[in-house]
Amino acid sequence: MEEVRVFPLTCAVQNYAWGKNGLDSEVAKLVVGGDPLAVIEDGKPYAELWMGAHPKGDAQIKDNRIAQTTLGQWVAHFPACLGSKVKDTFQGQLPFLFKVLSVNTALSIQAHPNRELAARLHAHFPEYYPDNNHKPEMAIALTPFQGLCGFRPVEEILEFLKCVPEFHALVGKEAVEELQCSVGDAVRTSQALKKCFTRMMNCEKKVFVDQLNMLVKRVTEEGAAGKDTSSSNGDLLLRLHSQYPGDIGCFSIYFLNNMVLDPGQAMFLGANEPHAYLYGDCIECMACSDNTVRAGLTPKYIDVNTLCEMLNYSPAPASSKIFPCVQDPSDPCVELYDPPVPDFSVMRIQVPASVKQYTMAPVDSASILLVIDGDAVATSVAALSDVPLRRGTVLFVSANESVSLHITSSSGMNMFRACCLL
Repeated sequence: MEEVRVFPLTCAVQNYAWGKNGLDSEVAKLVVGGDPLAVIEDGKPYAELWMGAHPKGDAQIKDNRIAQTTLGQWVAHFPACLGSKVKDTFQGQLPFLFKVLSVNTALSIQAHPNRELAARLHAHFPEYYPDNNHKPEMAIALTPFQGLCGFRPVEEILEFLKCVPEFHALVGKEAVEELQCSVGDAVRTSQALKKCFTRMMNCEKKVFVDQLNMLVKRVTEEGAAGKDTSSSNGDLLLRLHSQYPGDIGCFSIYFLNNMVLDPGQAMFLGANEPHAYLYGDCIECMACSDNTVRAGLTPKYIDVNTLCEMLNYSPAPASSKIFPCVQDPSDPCVELYDPPVPDFSVMRIQVPASVKQYTMAPVDSASILLVIDGDAVATSVAALSDVPLRRGTVLFVSANESVSLHITSSSGMNMFRACCLL
């Protein structure tokens, strides 16, 4: 039934062990908001909500007038819903996966390959790299959100090498001296940084476990004596070590920027950018791929050589990793996060309490809308009937359809909308 082109979705939940448990999780709160009959278990992690047509978590269509049961099936039947440009560019596939993440313990230190490397990895190691696509990602904080992202400025890394002898021991005197001598020359710095990181990552297991144990013992004793352990990044070290004892990834905190995003702030993770999410809740949008090269803080396969070869060794301050949003010139309620990749963009729609009628403008792309806060009734020529919107509602909107909201909540609306703006 093609005439219904706007409809609500029931989305897949992933219960990965690193997720927040029960109703501490933003994912769980949104699920129960969207479906008051959903059962949330206290001790169970609710890590990710997947809003899209990914085969490992295809959304269910919540409209009994539609014969197809999942969004993936519906898009395959009616590819025109994507918009003609998107349909042609991405071979009739929805090009993005929209998510909510609720992170309790650290995700692995990782990077995602560009298209060229993805094709090569997939051809040689399909069991670890399941497709040939790139996987750029963008995270937008819903609550204060902590992550590691990109290499720190060299001065900060050198300071840690001076203050943390255990870290210095893993990198080695020769590589440290090269890094010191490279300051001021971007090309040499990048080469020296690669050498330092590669030396550390290829350290013999016994050596790095011994150094890590010495470091943890020292920082714990200093903390107990009331000393300031910030020069060893002590608090974060102990937290990561308690989650992943004996893991080389614990030392990555001395190489990578420690970011804390305020709600609404974003970071964009392009190809070859080292990163790890540590704690908090975020919206995430990404290209449809499962290609991840891991380096630590994980029980999964670690591909050290590929990772060390591929990374972007360009040191930069944490502030430069915050991805800016821009105000939509035609709609004061919309801020646009538009990363430098064609696969996806995200709009944040904040309708103030004073506005009771709001029209979501059509875009030339299929889009997925998530309600974070607020209540409204959505009407659209393409929906054929009213759709109630509340916290946790997920709505699929076909290309070039507008949706009118009659807002009933007293505090306005807060929503995110993922689409593909070619």
